[in-house]
Amino acid sequence: MHIPDGYLGPASCGFFYAVMIPIWALAAKIVKKTLSVRQVPLMAIGAAFSFVIMMFNIPIPGGSTGHAVGGVLVAILLGPWAAVISITIALVVQALLFGDGGVTAIGANSFNMAFAMPFAGYYTYKLISLNAPQVSGRRVFAAGAAAYIGLNIAALLTGIEFGLQPLLHHSASGQALYCPYGLNIAVPVMLGEHMLIFGWVEALVTSLVVKYLQKHDPALLSGVVK
Repeated sequence: MHIPDGYLGPASCGFFYAVMIPIWALAAKIVKKTLSVRQVPLMAIGAAFSFVIMMFNIPIPGGSTGHAVGGVLVAILLGPWAAVISITIALVVQALLFGDGGVTAIGANSFNMAFAMPFAGYYTYKLISLNAPQVSGRRVFAAGAAAYIGLNIAALLTGIEFGLQPLLHHSASGQALYCPYGLNIAVPVMLGEHMLIFGWVEALVTSLVVKYLQKHDPALLSGVVK
């Protein structure tokens, strides 16, 4: 669901940078206070994991791609603010070194995948798991459901951002200057593919990792690093 250069107008790109700059600053401040020294390597591993899993993407008609992200898993293990930093790092590296996602769209991509997705998924996980034991099957289910919901919220936002461009940026004759597809096309295409395919991949990967950690290192699921 990476947004390439040229698909969002300058005003839209600037808006999302303006939104994300204070979020990045707040995330850095919170992570600096709450993340222990032993958890910092885990945040780096989370960024690397997200980078790798996002590289396995499939083109979607209209110029974007479909893929898993791993953002909810990072949020479950380290908290949503740490996920903001980790996923942003992965997105920046992809944009600058691999051209996967536009440089002008880093703000928008970060809003969708590094902010909205981890927070939506994290609080969905908390809501479903409640006070269940760390090694319970309920937490495995909660992790999968949260990952599925978080990814599809990010896909929905991407579709909306695409679909609004013909309304926001067009010539005097009404011709779209950037993304040419309206909401009636962009939203169903983006959301449909992630609901049918990539959301299940995200859910499966997240559930399996949580299940593995329950058996081998449940302390990670409680935010405690030995």
